[in-house]
Amino acid sequence: MITFKETELNPDILKALDELGFVNPTPIQEKTIPHLLSSERDLVGFAQTGTGKTAAFGLPIIHQVDTKSKNVQAIILSPTRELCVQIAKDITNYAKYTKGLNVVAVYGGTSIDTQIRSLKKGAQIVVGTPGRTLDLIKRKKLKLGEVDYLVLDEADEMLSMGFKDDLDAILEGTPAEKQTLLFSATMPKEIANIAKKYMKDSVEISAGKKNIGAANVNHVYYMVNARDRYLALKRIADVNPQIYGIVFCRTRRETKEVAEKLMGDGYNADALHGDLSQAQRDYVMSRFRSKNLQLLVATDVAARGLDVTDLTHIINYNLPDDLEVYIHRSGRTGRAGKKGTSITIIHSRETGKIRMIQKKVGKTFEHASVPSGKEICGKQLYNLIDKVEKIEVDNTQIEQFLPEIYKKLEWLSREDLIQHFVSAEFNRFLAYYKNAPDLNVSKSDRGDRSERPGRSRSDRSSNRSDRTERGKGKSRDGNFSRFFINLGTNHDLSTVKLIGIINDNTRSKDIEIGKIDLMKKFSFFEIEKKHEEKILKSFENKKHDGLRISVELAQSKGESEGRSKDKPRKKYNDKKSDNWSKKRKRK
Repeated sequence: MITFKETELNPDILKALDELGFVNPTPIQEKTIPHLLSSERDLVGFAQTGTGKTAAFGLPIIHQVDTKSKNVQAIILSPTRELCVQIAKDITNYAKYTKGLNVVAVYGGTSIDTQIRSLKKGAQIVVGTPGRTLDLIKRKKLKLGEVDYLVLDEADEMLSMGFKDDLDAILEGTPAEKQTLLFSATMPKEIANIAKKYMKDSVEISAGKKNIGAANVNHVYYMVNARDRYLALKRIADVNPQIYGIVFCRTRRETKEVAEKLMGDGYNADALHGDLSQAQRDYVMSRFRSKNLQLLVATDVAARGLDVTDLTHIINYNLPDDLEVYIHRSGRTGRAGKKGTSITIIHSRETGKIRMIQKKVGKTFEHASVPSGKEICGKQLYNLIDKVEKIEVDNTQIEQFLPEIYKKLEWLSREDLIQHFVSAEFNRFLAYYKNAPDLNVSKSDRGDRSERPGRSRSDRSSNRSDRTERGKGKSRDGNFSRFFINLGTNHDLSTVKLIGIINDNTRSKDIEIGKIDLMKKFSFFEIEKKHEEKILKSFENKKHDGLRISVELAQSKGESEGRSKDKPRKKYNDKKSDNWSKKRKRK
């Protein structure tokens, strides 16, 4: 294994790395740095999140930037504000002793005027989110005519978030003679298309296999009835007293509900979702990064780009619809050589999904039993004893109180004192789990298939939304409208692609998307009712791969399930191009 000192990086960079404690490059750094220092060929790099990609492209760029020029020489695009800020911070640290080098981060959610002033002072390296970067280009405040390096970091994430049009516009405005670097954890077709369109004679570098999970992550799943998901989540948290992780939920509504329940039950948790203002989001993330929060409950969109180290667990409260998303989720733990655990809570009909993910990740998942009350109490008790045993005692602070305390407790024997101490700290757990039921179900248990009396609507909705063949349930709740779109899997449509199409055509990333049901020739998706007209108008006269898109408002008849019950209510696109509508009329 080589060291950074064996690379050709200049002494100023090596001095900064030495202060940061960097000795040996990670695999992606070891392969990427020599290439960028010696070749002008474009590069496609595959590596999981947290493997050191920023240093892999950042160090060679710092080494080769002309600090005498104030022109922008490198533009680095990332999917989220948090990742943008982190990349800029890291590069600034690497360039600590590189005189004259300026790094500016540009992103939404904060004053654009401040960022414009920073750009006017001169910056050789700009790190930005696609939306704000394009905005500054259109205002002619960010000029990329002298760019030598274009970096797309977390490119698959940017595409899944609907930034394709923004990326196209930015890329088309950069010089033809530049070095393009694309980094991604997975290799969807869209990434291949970008590489083909904008990169020339690119070389592919991979640290590990593409589209597989991180090596240091252990994968575990618990099988329970859908109505018991939250109870199982609490037991997972209780049996891991030192847990520090993210709980992933499917929707904003579910995120809020789970977080509120956890906080109400005394857990050190909070929520991260799209309804938060930037100030609220920053406050939650500050508490989580400082470990004042143990559990962060989040949607995939809200958590994208978060760079938090030392996570012990990732908990999938629900499995994601897209298997690639599971890889991104689980890759947030087990970083920098540390071990991590990815936990999934499923019900009996989701074992097929587990098998599919196992094949994708390249690992066998452990089917574990939901901890019993006795097991949890034991874990909590020994954690308490360890904490007491290892706590640092400051006699100078408590000495004045000790004589009175000794006198008050002198009637207790050693054994009695320990019992009183344990009971005072532990009676809550003992009482709560005294008669705790067994939450486990077997793979053959279909006990929650029927809608039995006493089950909540949310339980039944959760079950339906997890079915392998989707598109058979009614709208999740009264606040969402269900839409038909004449694109399906036969048109190479996936959940991620459909989200991107919606985001691209509405020009908004803030519209909450509910359940998505993919069929072969058409699909259905749910959107908050308040955005009905915007959705319908946004898709007028729009095309996808040459096919005119038809989006109609659908209405489900009755409570029974079946996609034949979904019928369009309104038509807004050219009927002549809507073959699907013609067939329905003939029937």
